[in-house]
Amino acid sequence: MLLVFKVVVATAAAAYAVAAGVMYIAQRQFIYFPDPARTSPSAADLPDVSERILSTPDGERIVAWYAPAKPGQPTILYFHGNGGALELRRETIRRYLDRGRGMFMMAYRGYSGSTGSPSEAANVADAKLAYDSLVADGVNPEDIILYGESLGSGVAIQVAREKRVGGMVLDSPYTSILELASQHYPWLPVAWLLKDRYDSIGYIAGVHVPLFILHGEADNVVPVEMGKRLFAAANEPKEIRTIPGGGHVIHDGPTFALVDDWITRLRASRLHSAN
Repeated sequence: MLLVFKVVVATAAAAYAVAAGVMYIAQRQFIYFPDPARTSPSAADLPDVSERILSTPDGERIVAWYAPAKPGQPTILYFHGNGGALELRRETIRRYLDRGRGMFMMAYRGYSGSTGSPSEAANVADAKLAYDSLVADGVNPEDIILYGESLGSGVAIQVAREKRVGGMVLDSPYTSILELASQHYPWLPVAWLLKDRYDSIGYIAGVHVPLFILHGEADNVVPVEMGKRLFAAANEPKEIRTIPGGGHVIHDGPTFALVDDWITRLRASRLHSAN
């Protein structure tokens, strides 16, 4: 009996070690779900949007869609979530353009025709490159509003720690990928295994820009409690709106109206302060 027990324990331990090893090797496949298809803005029925290519210091090419803002309007520097392509966000882009806002949406490595493979370090570095590209084009940093969608919230926060911007919107944000992974894979020692941690709760104290958080109360991907905790840790000025019954990353008219209203009030406040 003792021998059988030892065999069972050894087999279970070996199976666990193999599973942990597989998860370690393939971990980024559980974080990033790129759609590599490259679609032009015109094919997505966005005639006022142009494609831009950002060349990275390490030799990759990042695809971005860009439409300048109307006079007196801000530009949204948008960091998307972990799945899909730029084309998937075409209605979001159209809504902002219809309001005169500018839009610069970059595709992470491996997404929408961008070369390379995504990682936290690469995504954040490329996001800063996108910011620098906008500023080099003559966009005033105070006229740049960062928008982080889900995974992109962790990218936006790291950009906001180092770059001057007018404000930041976080859509369905998490406290950290480490904590999120621990909830989804409680049987794994993720604290030992995880490479891309996106420690937003640790970085948010270093962010000093107006903040707006939007989160669905029925989000089953990133619990709304994470958004609330991130909000509590953030500096003023800040606002949060939770959507009753809302799921993960709600891109519809009513939620757009909430963000758009915040941007309008933010801009009005800035103009009032300037006068």
